[in-house]
Amino acid sequence: MAEPVRILIDTDPGIDDALAILLALASPEVQVEGISVVFGNCAVDQGVRNALAVLDLVHAPQIPVARGMERPLVQPLLLAPETHGDTGLGYARLPEPTRQPHPRHGMDLIVEMARSAPGEITLVALGPLTNLAMALRREPRLVNWLRRVIIMGGAIRHQGNTTPLAEFNVYCDPHAAHIVYHSGLPITLVPLDVTYQVVLKPEHVNYLLSFESPVAHFIADATRFYMEFHDAYQQIEGCVINDPLALAVAFAPDLVGTEAHFVDVDISGGVSMGKTFADFYRMTGKPTNMEVALTVDHTRFINLFVERMACLCRSIPA
Repeated sequence: MAEPVRILIDTDPGIDDALAILLALASPEVQVEGISVVFGNCAVDQGVRNALAVLDLVHAPQIPVARGMERPLVQPLLLAPETHGDTGLGYARLPEPTRQPHPRHGMDLIVEMARSAPGEITLVALGPLTNLAMALRREPRLVNWLRRVIIMGGAIRHQGNTTPLAEFNVYCDPHAAHIVYHSGLPITLVPLDVTYQVVLKPEHVNYLLSFESPVAHFIADATRFYMEFHDAYQQIEGCVINDPLALAVAFAPDLVGTEAHFVDVDISGGVSMGKTFADFYRMTGKPTNMEVALTVDHTRFINLFVERMACLCRSIPA
């Protein structure tokens, strides 16, 4: 078996972020080196608490969690309690964490881990890109140190989920996204075009509940809120699990089909503020700056996710 991919997760721990953390810990193909937390689905301090509590749930106290940026670079702060609940984890209630966060700032954790292992760390960015943008400003050599950056964000041909055009993570801090997109980092973008094809259904959750594990009950309580949101606002039965798909691309890149494009984000204001777009017809003449996932084997991914969660539930019984 190949050596596991060393990953650092930059996240705003709401519901699907928590599921992505669980998927990482249930996947022997990756090794989680650390977690940096940013504002987004919930306030940053709540996000730190959520990340620590999820790690406690699955007995993973060795993974450092660092508090990062608490607000966007330019835009007003935007959170998502209507999507993820007041705590960010829906109806789930986890005990208070047993430990304190890492003493370093989230952007410093990114820089230090990449510097200590140049070419070895894959950053999986699941929230607004403020931590990464600030890390790039602090240490431009980060572009050469990171092996790869996988970003869950943007809506290319798909409609937005925060404005008619813009996806939440990018809209929360489009200026940070602009910095990251144009940084020269080796980026794979996982936009709503593919994530909205991966839907966790009630029958999947009921299957997990058959294992009588605290992990299963956490997933059920968290996703019940998420499913209610999707039903009420988007007429989707079940819930879209955006972040676990992006996490899975770190160890199973063939789950998605990608194309190389020049990609940018609108920071000019107006109705398209925060819109991520690709130059499909090479109209700008600018070189490609990332790989964009535009197709997905959604059945294979959902089956993989549910089975990995089942294995986690078996390993942590009630």
